[in-house]
Amino acid sequence: MAQFPNKTGPNSGVWTLEDVYNARISDNWPETLPGNIGLYAGGNDPSLANEINSITISTTGNATDFGDLTSSRSSIQGVGSRTRSVFSAGFNPANNNVLDYVTFASAGNAIDFGDMLTNYEGFGSGSGVNDNTRGIWGGGYTPTNTNTIQYITIATTGNSIDFGDLLAANTGANGACSPTRGVLAGGNPGSGAGTNVMQYITTQSTGNAIDFGDLSGARRLNGGSSSATRGIFAGGYTSPTGSLNVIDYITISSTGNAQDFGDLTTPTSNSSTTSNTIRAVIGGGNVPAGIKTDKIEFVTIDTLGNGTDFGDLTYGTQGHASASSGDGGKTI
Repeated sequence: MAQFPNKTGPNSGVWTLEDVYNARISDNWPETLPGNIGLYAGGNDPSLANEINSITISTTGNATDFGDLTSSRSSIQGVGSRTRSVFSAGFNPANNNVLDYVTFASAGNAIDFGDMLTNYEGFGSGSGVNDNTRGIWGGGYTPTNTNTIQYITIATTGNSIDFGDLLAANTGANGACSPTRGVLAGGNPGSGAGTNVMQYITTQSTGNAIDFGDLSGARRLNGGSSSATRGIFAGGYTSPTGSLNVIDYITISSTGNAQDFGDLTTPTSNSSTTSNTIRAVIGGGNVPAGIKTDKIEFVTIDTLGNGTDFGDLTYGTQGHASASSGDGGKTI
């Protein structure tokens, strides 16, 4: 049993294991504990940014300052365990291979983690895929698109390791994950329209990606997040239409085409999405006329519906990373 003497209401007193489980699945978990923290990091605002913002996913409100990346950069992606987030290389303004990390429970500046397999100009924005031990990135721009998939063990520091290959060279795909599987959707294989391809890997194995199905339309720079069973892909960009407001969803354990979930409040591309398995929270991005926005909105993952206002980031940005301590890749 555990006790949280400083909490009131449903989070106070002595907890049984059943209490902990019920609080976790009903989103009454204490807000300061891992599982409910979302981070947004870096990007372009319009100069390269090193800011890291933090939100409490189960509430609404504006983001607060968490600390800084080790370097200002855009076109980056994040992965995380329940205790730590790791941010990938990106554009700063030349190729680099830096990995850095923060600990969710303690605000502060990022620390060097290791190096990626090669120098990258970027991965697009948003998140790779992860379970509670491994973080995985697919593709990237080097300055040509690559099909490489690479992984790290999040609890240790060190360089990334080759995992396998994507179906084709790509950059800007975003991830959704269950505790066993990661799905990468969309991206830019070399066409301004982007791609509708979704592909998946088994997180604790190594090997090449396998076809999953198709998004509702071709796009790049869409935001991805998930519960343990459902993946959400929000917004994105396609040429000549521009930024999109579409939200698609998939069932991660099966394969097949994405289905309509609802709409964002504003067409948005190059945003970044994080979750606590109950809510997906979409922050920042490019809205029509190329404006970099600080808006944050959310959806409830296991229902259908349109986005709802959440609050604001501390800065308007696009091309930034996201991670959370409680997305669909982590078990309860």
